[in-house]
Amino acid sequence: MEYDLIVRGGTVVDGTGLPRRRIDIGIKDGKIARMARLDGDTAKEEIDATGKIVAPGIVDAHTHYDPQITFDPYATMSCFHGVTTVLGGNCGFSAAPVRAADREYIKNIFARVEDMDPIALNGVKFDKFETFDEFLSLLHGNLGINFACYVGHSNVRRWVMGEDAWQREATEDEIVQMCEIVSEAMKAGAAGFSTSLLGTHLDTQNRPVPSRLASRDELLRLAEAAGKSGSGSICFLPEGTIRGQSSDDHDMIVALAKASGLPVIVQGLGGKSKIDVPGSGWEAAKERLDEAQEAGTPFYSMLIARPFDRQVAFDETNHHWQACGLWHAMTKMPIEGRRALLRDSEAREQMRFGIENPNTDPSKGTIIPPPQWPVVFVESSPTLPEEKHQNKSIAQLAEEAGKAPGDFALDLALADDFATKLRWRMTGPEWDASVAATQTDPRMLIGTSDGGAHLAKDDQADWSSYFLGVWVRERKVWSLEEGVRQITQVPAGILGFHDRGTLRVGGWADIMVFDEDEIGPLRKDFVKDLPGGVGRYKAYGKGVYATVVNGEPIVLNGELTGKLPGAIVTPA
Repeated sequence: MEYDLIVRGGTVVDGTGLPRRRIDIGIKDGKIARMARLDGDTAKEEIDATGKIVAPGIVDAHTHYDPQITFDPYATMSCFHGVTTVLGGNCGFSAAPVRAADREYIKNIFARVEDMDPIALNGVKFDKFETFDEFLSLLHGNLGINFACYVGHSNVRRWVMGEDAWQREATEDEIVQMCEIVSEAMKAGAAGFSTSLLGTHLDTQNRPVPSRLASRDELLRLAEAAGKSGSGSICFLPEGTIRGQSSDDHDMIVALAKASGLPVIVQGLGGKSKIDVPGSGWEAAKERLDEAQEAGTPFYSMLIARPFDRQVAFDETNHHWQACGLWHAMTKMPIEGRRALLRDSEAREQMRFGIENPNTDPSKGTIIPPPQWPVVFVESSPTLPEEKHQNKSIAQLAEEAGKAPGDFALDLALADDFATKLRWRMTGPEWDASVAATQTDPRMLIGTSDGGAHLAKDDQADWSSYFLGVWVRERKVWSLEEGVRQITQVPAGILGFHDRGTLRVGGWADIMVFDEDEIGPLRKDFVKDLPGGVGRYKAYGKGVYATVVNGEPIVLNGELTGKLPGAIVTPA
């Protein structure tokens, strides 16, 4: 038999958790036709996988690629890390549905909540669609990677209620209309319904995103409308996602699961905030997961298994201090203003402990916590020699100098004339131990790449390479077989993508080929390659040699092939 593609000579880890086998994979018409020793068989194209692992393509359950996918069919940089299916539309907003008159409003939500540059968003082909069905139709035949998308609550509210969407609860008639839109989106192929009550979710005018104005009845009825399709999932961000979920949050999660009959996916379990140790409060969180599971309404929490690694500068590129008054204001000032500010005794008094005491009132602006000094390090400084700051946090350096950490950081910035570069690295023995323990719970979903978002801070597209390199190979929290299953079959099963996530005869040929001894993160480059010349951080990795989507290679040896075999993935 002649195949379209043979992946030859590799060791197959099929995504089920079963032991690896040294066999070849023969692919025909986008699907796996045979898994065996294919000596003597031929193909139009071959990939030499000798000495490498051949595994299912990774399923990324939490991204915001829905705007980017309209001009970047490969969802870069995820495809370079073996990801073959991405799910967009998370957190309550999606590229569609959107009326022509509301395009700027939806772009502003993406810009504010997900740090997408407004200029780059002008590259999104909003003029080609309004309804969710039209959005997916635009993508058919124009995808390199497989793509799935939630229908976002804020979009649905805005479509029905217009300007009132962010001001009040919906009427009965408006809820009925919203349910119809969600049902239509599910019929068109939506992966489910996403919503958010999180206080940090504001538009560019500091107004709550529309989903935050929804009543409990509205939330439950929209979840029910999504669930009537019988497949998919619910993405929900409770109010306490960042600073710790309350009993009311938990009740709402369980109610959504009961109303929809679908898996509910949240974030933040086991952590008081995105900057605290993820294992904090884990025992209480586990009790809630157990209770929901026993009641037949299980839910899952995304887990950030790759620590943040982001640059923190004293200029306009810094988006981390928005909840810190003068600290954030300083980054927007011309350099003369920054110099004067840091020499002002009253301003310094306000700023001394400003990082430790950020805004916690959603009515006054964002409450996203800033990186704390124990996990912020000096990356480079014109005046502080490397041997004096290497591997020491700002908190440690400040203690040695007998200063408050805020004063130390500001004094260093002033001495360097604001050329200081800091690095936020959310890691350390306590963090490592907590994440090692919590990730093995079957209700924790490893991922949270946020692909397509926060590109001026950090492209976390290398999360899967980090997971396989660090948690699987180095720390041996998982065997290779089970580690692969956790990021392929497990998310595919939870999301209802039952024809993805494993390698089997008759199944779609979504494949990654990698070196288990080499795979891991490599470097980050800031590259201006988005529409309008906008820059972003791109996370490169090592060890992934091929990414195959529906039987066609889209990445070979770190280069895009130009092929467009991707498909819209829908729950079954």
